Amino acid sequence: MSENREQLGSRLGFILISAGCAIGLGNVWRFPYITGQYGGAAFVLVYLLFLVIFAAPIMVMEFSVGRASRMNIAGSFYKLQPPGTKWHYYGFLGLAGNYMLMMFYTTVAGWMLAYCFHSFKGDLAGLNPDQVGAYFGSMLQNPWTMTFWMGLCVVLGFGICAIGLRRGVERITKVMMTGLFLIIMVLVFRSVTLPGAGAGISFYLVPDFSRMVEAGIWTSIYAAMGQAFFTLSVGIGSMAIFGSYISKDRRLTGESANILFLDTAVALLSGLIIFPACFAFNVDVGAGPGLIFVTLPNVFNSMPGGGTIWAGLFFTFMSFAALTTVVAVFENLVAYGIDVKGWSRQKSCLYNFIFVFLASIPCVLGFNVWADVQPLGAGSGILDLEDFIVSNNLLPLGALVYLLFCCSKRGWGWDNFIREADTGQGMRFPAALRPYFTYILPLVMLVIFVQGYLEKFAPQISALMKALGISS
Repeated sequence: MSENREQLGSRLGFILISAGCAIGLGNVWRFPYITGQYGGAAFVLVYLLFLVIFAAPIMVMEFSVGRASRMNIAGSFYKLQPPGTKWHYYGFLGLAGNYMLMMFYTTVAGWMLAYCFHSFKGDLAGLNPDQVGAYFGSMLQNPWTMTFWMGLCVVLGFGICAIGLRRGVERITKVMMTGLFLIIMVLVFRSVTLPGAGAGISFYLVPDFSRMVEAGIWTSIYAAMGQAFFTLSVGIGSMAIFGSYISKDRRLTGESANILFLDTAVALLSGLIIFPACFAFNVDVGAGPGLIFVTLPNVFNSMPGGGTIWAGLFFTFMSFAALTTVVAVFENLVAYGIDVKGWSRQKSCLYNFIFVFLASIPCVLGFNVWADVQPLGAGSGILDLEDFIVSNNLLPLGALVYLLFCCSKRGWGWDNFIREADTGQGMRFPAALRPYFTYILPLVMLVIFVQGYLEKFAPQISALMKALGISS
């Protein structure tokens, strides 16, 4: 690695950027509605358990590979792998995962920007529930509107990266993360003080395992396990790149714990915005993905005085959460051009901007012009296919690769990993749990991978079993 390679300016910058990568729509969009679907507080407890024993160790491993190699994902495995092995093949697959993630994430982030603008403008004020639903539907049906907001997201993301690692990515992410936490605290206070909010707080914070049983105990446990894993976005190197930008002053387990705390805090606080408000206005907390774009605007419209302001602040918060992830993943793409191709930062940003913008168009068109394309069955779209490839394949398999690479003698190896993770001051990695990381956790990862397929294709599997005369 070149001695002139850019480095982050501060430890706080590393923590906030990495937390910004982890804190995304999985925290503030997906977490609240699946919590509502799977029983509230009991689900949250199981989720937190899996977050600590499952997702956090793999984050430490990803940071360690990044810091030891001083490279992005495409170069890190190549640099650290033992001679004659082929671990570097996954590096390019992981890089492809970053591109695939942005091919649909930029579209959803564009929705957040659009709703932020229209909320402050007052376009959603005074609409009844049917009109709010129609408003969201009309946006999806217009390819030009969708392309504009997606394109704005891509421009903002690569524009920040082009300014530089410290002056752009680090400085602006600090501002967005600070704004995110300030807005979320204001919104939490407003939500928990609504008349009737107490029932929502109780649903969210007082465990009642009977609710989890009603939702299906094993289905709920698997959902909690999957959410704990996917919320941190480990497996495709989007975290490792920031490990490559930091010094060896601090041990990586402690740094990962700080990031984990911030990520979890945002997810939990998001629930304290949504559940009290939903209960206060008698709204279904298990409304699914439409909770954010259809259900909550109705809640804001029902708030006495200032509903437009609260809606605008909420979608500003959502936009910051989405954009911090976009900037973090874009930086990984830009770093590949710099580290491997030898491009300047501006050239890498330009080339990646063109590619990501064009590659994101199919997702946009999947809601309108190409709505008849249903790759995963009736009712699915291009976004569903892209999300399935990343969430159900590249993320779990990539995390498994990092796990095996750091624990196997045929990979980088346990001794090298521990040496890197424990370099500096702070919390040590729990090396006594090596058998768990070597033998048990890989099996858990495989279970998640297989279960993801079983749930995704449950109707097709059931139909096949019936055709074969097998009782389900």
